[in-house]
Amino acid sequence: MRLLKVALGVALAVAVVPAPAQAAPPPAGPDAVGELVENALPAPPLTTKKPAATSTRVAKRTTQPTTTSTVLGALTAPAGTNGGAAPGAKSTQKTLVLYDSTGPWAWLGEAYAVQAGNLASHGSAYVMHPVGSYAAGEMSGYTGVIYIGSTYDEPIPVSFLDDVLAGSKPVLWMAHNIWQLTARAPSFQTTYGWNWVQYDTGAATTVRYEGTDLGRSPLATPSGLMITSITDPAIASAPAVATGSAAGPINWATKSRNLTYIGEIPFSYVDHGDRYLAAADLISKISNPAVADRKRALVRIEDVGPDADPAELRAVADYLYSQRIPFTIAVYPRYENPLGAENDGVPEAANLAQRPQVVSALKYMTARGGTILMHGYTHQFGKVANPYDGRSGNDFEFYTAHVDANDNVVYDGPVPGDSASWVQGRINSATSAFAAAGFGKPAIFEPPHYAASAVDYQVIQQNFGKRYDRGLYFGGYCPNGACGTGTPRYDQVYGQYFPYLVRDVYGSVVAPEAVGNVEPEPFNNHPARLPADLVRTAQQLRVVDDGVASFFYHPYLGTSYLRQTVQGLRSAGYAFVSAATVMAG
Repeated sequence: MRLLKVALGVALAVAVVPAPAQAAPPPAGPDAVGELVENALPAPPLTTKKPAATSTRVAKRTTQPTTTSTVLGALTAPAGTNGGAAPGAKSTQKTLVLYDSTGPWAWLGEAYAVQAGNLASHGSAYVMHPVGSYAAGEMSGYTGVIYIGSTYDEPIPVSFLDDVLAGSKPVLWMAHNIWQLTARAPSFQTTYGWNWVQYDTGAATTVRYEGTDLGRSPLATPSGLMITSITDPAIASAPAVATGSAAGPINWATKSRNLTYIGEIPFSYVDHGDRYLAAADLISKISNPAVADRKRALVRIEDVGPDADPAELRAVADYLYSQRIPFTIAVYPRYENPLGAENDGVPEAANLAQRPQVVSALKYMTARGGTILMHGYTHQFGKVANPYDGRSGNDFEFYTAHVDANDNVVYDGPVPGDSASWVQGRINSATSAFAAAGFGKPAIFEPPHYAASAVDYQVIQQNFGKRYDRGLYFGGYCPNGACGTGTPRYDQVYGQYFPYLVRDVYGSVVAPEAVGNVEPEPFNNHPARLPADLVRTAQQLRVVDDGVASFFYHPYLGTSYLRQTVQGLRSAGYAFVSAATVMAG
């Protein structure tokens, strides 16, 4: 029997990050290491200090600031910064992403900025850099600003505070240092109709946004959620409210005039249907307030190789064709079983061209609305268990991993010999194998198990420019916001899923996959997920403007689960389109 794939076939990019001594203890139990969808990227531990009502860093202004220019500057970015917009984004807009860069958790500031920038790309181009290098009037060249306060009492330039308070640009402020802004304003509460109170570390594990309940991991609660008090409902409101804490309902997001405030870092401990979706929608509203609210769906048939069952492929194609649903097919063109798993120890290998019945089934699928994407070359690495049994479709190809004593998949780092030339060789070999079977080079790439090194992602970008996955990212890749100029830290790895089309920091256009897959049995501490779970996630995804309910499916599961998922997504109001349609913007 084939190994069940972790989240499966793709979604398990584990975010294992070492914690400084002062951090909260690592999570235990099923989510001990997380995965791309269960992103274990932490939030810095909450300090025992209490924010001062009057800041010791920032003196109050004695006069109101002048309004900064509203003229949009040229769409330029510092050398090395990616910041490109996704197809369909507003070409006349751009977003400024600012982040904290001091203290023992400074690397997290960059990580959060990468995630915010990736999301902002859906609506506009963007530039990101530390808040400490902000120049007076800088935001006048942008249509909106995102600031992520990850370091408690980060020294924030007075010029930035004054420009925020001038009110000419929409600002999304997250987590810490809101007290520096309020201390700078002589009458913040009167002007904005709200004020901060204190951090709550209670069990606020549900966030209601746009009439929908989203999850908030209990692992995030020790980092705190800032309580705010709305004193003038005529000018202030709470777009999202967190419940579950003994403190009562807490304004998870507070909005007034040009300022929207989120009381925590929404990128830590992210799961399916998470409050991260609310943050993604609020970021989209900053980068392009006029974004169209389409509800589209994608389906990808996963882990198809020379070892696939042609009858299963044809059955899936027949059903999707009967529903007039276009789909993609993730294909690896060479099968390897070097350790002879489930074959009495006898090694096996075959190219796609050596399996004519599979080739025929793939052509049958493409004639019925399927589009082949390249899912690596062999979907495994060498003659080793990485981490399971060395077989194609089960193991990683572009990254190393192992299963620990607690049955968690742990990401170790790039494969031995990883380099631009090695990755290019894999892509060339895959292209040749496709050609030998009568197929052209696919236009889209999906790294097996959504995992590759930074070098690999760069080469994939050069060859394809398009991916269909969830991204894996690394600390140190974007020093001072200049992505690609730093040295990736493979001990600081984190994943991100997208609810809509983005262009990520590697420069690739990334089709989203935020719903996951059907997995009838639990595996590697990940719970089973049935069609009802996928549909529930898609319903939560509806809070995101222009959200894409994208899922993947293994053909060995038959068509019953596929039918249930398709019907459920359609009932939730989604219309199925092709990946090419979404990638066009």
